Amino acid sequence: MRKVMTRPRPRPSTSRPPTGRPSASRPPTGRPPTRGDSRRPADRRPRTVPAQPPPHPTEVFAERLLLVLSGQRPLHWAARHIANTAYDDLARLAEITPLSTDGHRPTIQRVGHYQPHPEAYEVFARVATGPRLRALAFRLVLGADRRWRCTAVELEPTRP
Repeated sequence: MRKVMTRPRPRPSTSRPPTGRPSASRPPTGRPPTRGDSRRPADRRPRTVPAQPPPHPTEVFAERLLLVLSGQRPLHWAARHIANTAYDDLARLAEITPLSTDGHRPTIQRVGHYQPHPEAYEVFARVATGPRLRALAFRLVLGADRRWRCTAVELEPTRP
């Protein structure tokens, strides 16, 4: 059965070299032939991406708190990662001193931490909102379920 668009073509009678695909023979340099097709790589070995270490818990929590304090995420989005009194503090800070009041999107410039004992971090972060820098501080504690929870949150008060 023939395809609709396929038509038999007569063979050329001249002895010209064929055009199209390069021959499979090796060039004199000893390297494999190169293809002009950029869609397929010449090297078919699987490429491996080096494994990246997971982000430090202090960096993850700084991002979470920033998203809540700037109004990009609701407060209940971070509720399971925040302990009782810290949740109340964060709710108060989010409504009293929002980070994105001047139209700029806040970004974290630097995160540092101090580890008073193996199951706690005291974290400080420098937050930039446009030309202004603000300080964010919080405490992380490793719970009995081996998950980090925020137990205290402080934000630099806004000055007029």
